[in-house]
Amino acid sequence: MKGPATVVPAASSRLPRTEGCGLTHSGCRRERNEDAILTDPMGQLWAVADGMGGYGHGDVAADIVIDQLETIADTADPAAILVARIEDANAAIRAHARRAGTDRMGSTVVALMIGRAVAHVAWVGDSRAYLLRMGRLCPLTHDHSVVQALVDRGEIDAAAAAAHPEANLVTRAVGAADTIDVDAGTLCIEGGDRLMLCSDGLTCCVFEPAIERLLADAADPYGACLALVRAALDAGAPDNVSVVVVDVVGG
Repeated sequence: MKGPATVVPAASSRLPRTEGCGLTHSGCRRERNEDAILTDPMGQLWAVADGMGGYGHGDVAADIVIDQLETIADTADPAAILVARIEDANAAIRAHARRAGTDRMGSTVVALMIGRAVAHVAWVGDSRAYLLRMGRLCPLTHDHSVVQALVDRGEIDAAAAAAHPEANLVTRAVGAADTIDVDAGTLCIEGGDRLMLCSDGLTCCVFEPAIERLLADAADPYGACLALVRAALDAGAPDNVSVVVVDVVGG
């Protein structure tokens, strides 16, 4: 288990500062960890990428996504740059796949960039972002997956989605096609908020009520990450598990 952590001093007493941590684990059944995480020493940029093992070279694809995101300058416009860097990662993965002689290589991603009390989130696939505010958990992303499409059409409910045989199939991935459609959103943040990014290795075996409780009970981001990863491992963790937790302080 590896866990880079950052603590950042406030640039202004009027704006909140962030404290964060990330942990990633191979899980109970996988020999190789094909997830990758990004935590920013400046406290502005965070990401989780989940390489698709069934596509081959999943760990490489996830690393390419993180490599592209970590080049973002602190002064960049978050709304534009997150989408642009994910599009760059898509092109880089496609080029690597051609050199490797494979036509299937990909990764999901969820990325968070915080600037001037606004959280910008961009994602592709079923890696997720959540907000915990006043003890209540709220999703900030909407899965690009086969089962989510079934739920959206009213063909199955959320309870059935978790046990569906195609629960692990995504409808979008970075590197899966020459072009990519990236979803993005923004949220005004305030002191006391806790943000979480995760791969589906967490949400496939630790469900939202438990995530809400564990996030609310933890004293700090590291404790939250550790509790969530341990809960996934206790539940059997059939996939790699990655979690990033960011606290908003002050403001």
